[in-house]
Amino acid sequence: MEITGVMATDAGMGALWALGSFGGIVDYDTWESELLEDEDIARHIAGGALVPVNIGGDGAFQVVARVGESSALAQLTERERKYVVVASEPYLLITTNDAVISGIEHVAAESNDNLRVPLPAGRWSVAIFLIDWEAEPGQADDAGRPAPTALSDFTILINPEGQPNREYRTQIQTFER
Repeated sequence: MEITGVMATDAGMGALWALGSFGGIVDYDTWESELLEDEDIARHIAGGALVPVNIGGDGAFQVVARVGESSALAQLTERERKYVVVASEPYLLITTNDAVISGIEHVAAESNDNLRVPLPAGRWSVAIFLIDWEAEPGQADDAGRPAPTALSDFTILINPEGQPNREYRTQIQTFER
């Protein structure tokens, strides 16, 4: 399964998050108490509720999320592999129902206009890839905007957890600098 869309953030960070983990966030005050500080975000990452898509900047980014299964793991396409800038180590995501991709400021009990990723309950290994779509010839128009056939800015691979009790990345910055 593949979900494609735009992830926008004015808070400097996007995220893939487990919808069932944030039922208590119903307004700004409850959001602030759960996700305002880095240590709060880090707690949710370590607990498997949130995977940061974080390059430290605001913007709107094209995202593709690919969901695999144990018999057919989600992978990068050959074309994506050619233009990977950097890849994250795997993060853990634990779901009780769907996951959502959005700016971190949109994490809440209701997912509204965010990208919903249908996932069954389970433990998922998630890797994030930053793709340099502009490096591919012919994929930017004269104004530097992506052509309709351009690759996404981020590819997110979501696969069933293969090795229970493995070490997962827990840093707020998605990629090593």
